[in-house]
Amino acid sequence: MTPLQRRAHEIIPGGCHTYAKGDDQFPVGAPPFIARGNGCHAWDLEGREYIEYGMGLRSVTLGHAFKPVVDAVAALLSSGINFSRPSPIEVECAEKFLQLVPSAEMVKFCKDGSHAVDGAVRLARAHTGRDMVAICGDHPFFSTSDWFIGSTDMPGGIPESTRRLVVKFRYNDISSLEAVFEKHPGKIACVVMEASRTEEPAPGYLAGVKALAHAQGALLVFDEMITGFRWHKNGAQCLYGVTPDLSTFGKAIANGFSVSAVAGRREIMRLGGSDHDRERVFLLSTTHGAETHGLAAAIATMQFYADNPVVETLHERGARLRQGCVQAAEACGLAGYFEVIGRDCNLLFITRDAERRPSQSFRTLFMQEMIKRGVIAPSFVVSYSHSVSDIDFTIRAVTEALAIYAKALEKGIDPYLEGRPVRPVFRRRA
Repeated sequence: MTPLQRRAHEIIPGGCHTYAKGDDQFPVGAPPFIARGNGCHAWDLEGREYIEYGMGLRSVTLGHAFKPVVDAVAALLSSGINFSRPSPIEVECAEKFLQLVPSAEMVKFCKDGSHAVDGAVRLARAHTGRDMVAICGDHPFFSTSDWFIGSTDMPGGIPESTRRLVVKFRYNDISSLEAVFEKHPGKIACVVMEASRTEEPAPGYLAGVKALAHAQGALLVFDEMITGFRWHKNGAQCLYGVTPDLSTFGKAIANGFSVSAVAGRREIMRLGGSDHDRERVFLLSTTHGAETHGLAAAIATMQFYADNPVVETLHERGARLRQGCVQAAEACGLAGYFEVIGRDCNLLFITRDAERRPSQSFRTLFMQEMIKRGVIAPSFVVSYSHSVSDIDFTIRAVTEALAIYAKALEKGIDPYLEGRPVRPVFRRRA
C-alpha cells in the first residue's frame, strides 16, 4: 500500500468515497489512484497509461474530458453556478430531457441515482397511500437509502421495521411477482426494477409486470441509470415499448458530471409541487441539485446523443469486443470458465474456477493480468471514445491474460495470483 493509500484509509472510511472503487475491488497491483483521463484512456500518478472500461461506473458514456461537454461547462463557470433563485438553464435542461424521453411529462433533477430513485419511491408511496416496495432481487443496486440498503447483505444500522417494507421478486418470472402481491395484498406502493440488465426481457414480460402492478393498485418504476442512453437514446422504455409510471436516469445523462433525474406522469410528479389539493410531497430539494455547470454538461451530452450515433457506436464496439473475447476463450480452452454476458453496450465478464463455480480469485487473476497489459477492466463497459484500435488492443490483452488463466486452472491459482482476491461490496463483515 502506498503512503497516499494509507493516508486515504486513515481519513476516509474504506479509503475512497465510492465502495465500487475501493482497494478491495481491485487486484493489489492495480493503480491506486487515477490522475487524469482523456477519451477512454487514463493515467495513474506515475504516468502509466491504461485503456479504461467501466468509465466512472458507466457514467462517462462519451469519454473523459470530452470536448463538447467540457466547453459547455467552461462557458458557465465564469458566470457562477449556484444562486438563491432558479437559473433559466434549469428550464432549458428540463425541456431537453423531455424531448429525449418523450414518455415523461415532468422531470426533476438532483445529483445522484440514489436520490432520484428515493424520490420515485416517495412519490409512489404518496400517490398510493401504501408503504411497501417490491424490488427485483436480480438487480443489484437501487439506492444508498435505508429502504433499499436494509434489503442487502450489508444492512448494519437499518431498523428492522424499515427492512420489512421491501420485498423481492425474480426477473423474467411473473409468477414470483404475483406471489409477492398475494402475500401482501393492498400494501405495495410500487414495483422497482431495471427494464433489463444481463438478460433480455422475455416476450410480454415487462408489459405483464406493468399490467399486474396496475391491477394491484401499484405503480411501475424503471431504474434507467444504466439502460438510459445506453440501450436507446430515448431510454430502454422506448426500446421495449413499455412506459413506466415513473423512471429515473443518471450516470450517462451528463457524461460523468453529477446530474440525475426522476421523471414520469404529471399526475404523480406534480405531488412534489403545489398545484394540487393533496398533501404535499417533499420530493427532491438539495442545495446543489441544479448547479448550472452540471446542467450545462447534461444539455451538451443529450444534444450529442441527439446528433450522433452514440448508442449505435457503443453496441458496435461492444460486439467487436465480445467476439474477440469469445474467440480468445475458445482458443485457450476456457469455454465455460470465462464468459462475457450482457448487452453489447454493457458487457460484464464471469470467471469460474476448475469446478466451474463463480470465482472471485479467478476474477482477480484476470484483472491483474489485464492491468499488467495496460487495461483496467472491472467490466467491459465501453464508451463512445473506445476506438476500433482500443478494442483490438484489449482483445490482444484478453488473449494473453486468458493464457495465464488457463495455466492457473491446470496447475492451481496460487503461483499466479499476486495477493488477496477481490471481495463483494455487499458483505456483512470487513
